Amino acid sequence: MTNNGVHGDSANSDAVVGVAHAAGKAGVLGISDNGNGVSGISKNGTGVFGSGGQRAGFFQGNVEVTGDIQLTGADCAEQFDVAFSDNVEPGTVMVIDTDDTLRVSQSAYDRRVAGVVSGAGELKPGIVLDKRQSGTKRLPIAMVGKVYCRVDAQYSPVEIGDLLTTSATPGHAMKAINPVHSFGAVLGKALRALPSGTGLIPVLVALQ
Repeated sequence: MTNNGVHGDSANSDAVVGVAHAAGKAGVLGISDNGNGVSGISKNGTGVFGSGGQRAGFFQGNVEVTGDIQLTGADCAEQFDVAFSDNVEPGTVMVIDTDDTLRVSQSAYDRRVAGVVSGAGELKPGIVLDKRQSGTKRLPIAMVGKVYCRVDAQYSPVEIGDLLTTSATPGHAMKAINPVHSFGAVLGKALRALPSGTGLIPVLVALQ
């Protein structure tokens, strides 16, 4: 065959439609000895669109991108095994425990601080690293970027730009007011004020 194996041309609907009902079979399968297996080109829309119940796309091999990768999430998170994982909600401050696991923070100025559980409020993770199966519960911990964090302002009112550290309130951060104790225990910077009480506020995660 010297021309197109399949050619579709439509002015008002889909040019080519493939439907497969057998398990593990493709609706459309493209195989090429030397060229692209499947090419998608659009003048004004999306070149290739994928939507799936489990994954929108799967690539076995290297992926090369010449343009921007636009991620709609707000932080870069990494999954960790979590000890005593009951009732650990997004926004909770976590510290390093034994055996490569994390646990909810319990004390002030804890230098084992690891980050904040990602996903609270409207700020969702943009990318999650190290996603894999484990015998224990795993949670995404925001390492870089914006995340909603549980903060307790009873120790000191929190203002925009304040550095935050762990507090004695389990799973909550507080304003870092002791520079000596703060060294190595800062988890981020407040992006919103919290004059009193406890609450979720956006934080720019930056472990220091």
